[in-house]
Amino acid sequence: MKSKKLLLGSILSISILAVSVSAADQKLIDAIEQPLAAAIIKKDLLKPMKKFNMPKGCISNDKDSIARGAFIFHNLNGKKAKGKLPKGLSKTQMKEGKTYKPGDKIPPKQYGNCVACHNIEGAKGAGNIGPDLTNYKQFFIDTKTRTHEYVYQKIADPRIDNENTHMTVNLTSGLFTEQEICDITAYIVSEKN
Repeated sequence: MKSKKLLLGSILSISILAVSVSAADQKLIDAIEQPLAAAIIKKDLLKPMKKFNMPKGCISNDKDSIARGAFIFHNLNGKKAKGKLPKGLSKTQMKEGKTYKPGDKIPPKQYGNCVACHNIEGAKGAGNIGPDLTNYKQFFIDTKTRTHEYVYQKIADPRIDNENTHMTVNLTSGLFTEQEICDITAYIVSEKN
């Protein structure tokens, strides 16, 4: 009888241990395998498409503006950006409203990497998914088929005339600022050597 009680006690102890381990494991499984998908999807959804008006003075022949546009067009991010930064650009992305202390890790600034999909004068490893922008000024601006406003809008939110576009949505999503889009536009429509 004593051995039956001992066996029953051991089984009961093992069962209680198994239940408590199982509850801990279940919490871990829930956290890892069952994320709040609705919240993730909501966070990842783009804002509705938006028509933008190009700011006055956006298109410039200013060398600094065109240099910033070229740099953004040809580079991916601050850490791996190639070449010297033009005046007015930073390799880090400061978040508005956040204060930084010395030693804080500041994320790298994401640039356009437009060259991954588009070809343009001086491009290295240019893509062919998007339109070729080589001699853009000569072929499009001069023939009035593509205005400066058109170029600005296509960079800001390309969905306005093609809701199924694969191009990044830049101003609506906050990836770029108005000034950065002006700089990229100025670069695309500029005369290049």
